[in-house]
Amino acid sequence: MEYEILRLADRPELIKEAAQWFHEKWGIPVEEYAQSMRECLTGKMAVPQWYVAVEGKRIIGGMGVIENDFHDRKDLRPNICAVYTEEDRRCRGVAGALLHYVCEDMKERGIDTLYLITDHTSFYERYGWEFLCMVQGDGEPELMRMYIHKA
Repeated sequence: MEYEILRLADRPELIKEAAQWFHEKWGIPVEEYAQSMRECLTGKMAVPQWYVAVEGKRIIGGMGVIENDFHDRKDLRPNICAVYTEEDRRCRGVAGALLHYVCEDMKERGIDTLYLITDHTSFYERYGWEFLCMVQGDGEPELMRMYIHKA
């Protein structure tokens, strides 16, 4: 089955479902996601933005763009966050398509450099991201990998 990538700013009716989906994946309170998603509806700022990949009516992947993804390098912003693809849809290019879509959308909004933190060591390089440095995550004992993408 084919999927499509949607920007929640264009599909506000999906916010409640998307906030619940992200909450189930990452454990951040539903209302935190919903509030950030509602902020993208104003159109006043490029960030935050939220995106989902949907197959029929099912969300199969998603990610957001926020100012800071809970780390100590407040100067490295904005950050792609909450990257997730459903296990039964992995290795099919969903995350790569989302990353490409998000980078292009941000470029159209005047943001050509994005950052993300991860514990993956080779995944993001496939999509044009470069390792930048290690950062300290808020409340995390171990340093995390920070990547950069320039359009």
